[in-house]
Amino acid sequence: MSKEFEIAREFEVDATPEQVWEAITTGTGGYLWPMEPPEPRVGGKGPFGSTITAWDPPHRYTNRVEDVDGISEQSLNQLDYTVEPRDEGRRAWVRYVHSGIFVDDWDNQYDGAAKHTDFYLHTLREYLTHFAPRPAAFATFDGPEASKAPDALAVVGRALGVGEDVAAGTRVTVHGPDTFDAVVDFRNPYFIGLRTERSLTRVFGRNHWGHPVGISLHDFAPDSDIKECESEWQAWLNGVFNQA
Repeated sequence: MSKEFEIAREFEVDATPEQVWEAITTGTGGYLWPMEPPEPRVGGKGPFGSTITAWDPPHRYTNRVEDVDGISEQSLNQLDYTVEPRDEGRRAWVRYVHSGIFVDDWDNQYDGAAKHTDFYLHTLREYLTHFAPRPAAFATFDGPEASKAPDALAVVGRALGVGEDVAAGTRVTVHGPDTFDAVVDFRNPYFIGLRTERSLTRVFGRNHWGHPVGISLHDFAPDSDIKECESEWQAWLNGVFNQA
């Protein structure tokens, strides 16, 4: 049964409104995934075939699309950003509203979208605080079919050395394709976030919603070989479940 939804979040961040605006319009690869920049006008074309319905830099940006491309579970999607200055423009307050219509499996779709929103907006703050405006090399991929298991994210966390008892803010030695030091910037039963001086690694426990575990890499180093990183991480993730 089709049913409307709305997910609203507010936060403050140590970035100017202009920096927030740049991130949400042209710098999405730094915290989400690379998207075609919106045409800078009301009525212009936005991501995923959307139309820009509000455009007031750096304060208001809204895009809206019906019959969402590639998403059969959704018939309407709208993203709305409001950005206001704080501390004489040195900081920003952001209100984000994701709304639309889910046409199937509403409770599961809403739960997944709400929890992903919290993680994506956290990653936006990490990007703005530590990396902006540096461009990111980006890769994303899924684990094998076995990573749909109910305990799949827990298995990945233990393999990384970031078990469920590791709190956000902890410095750890990560055991991925290679061994490296990182800050655990996010950790709950659904997601793991790792930050180094050059990158953000995001681990998505989409097994909770019937999908494989996913990993996204945001590498801000100018010498990044993201294809090689992706290949190594994919092999590592597959290996975790071959052994699990």
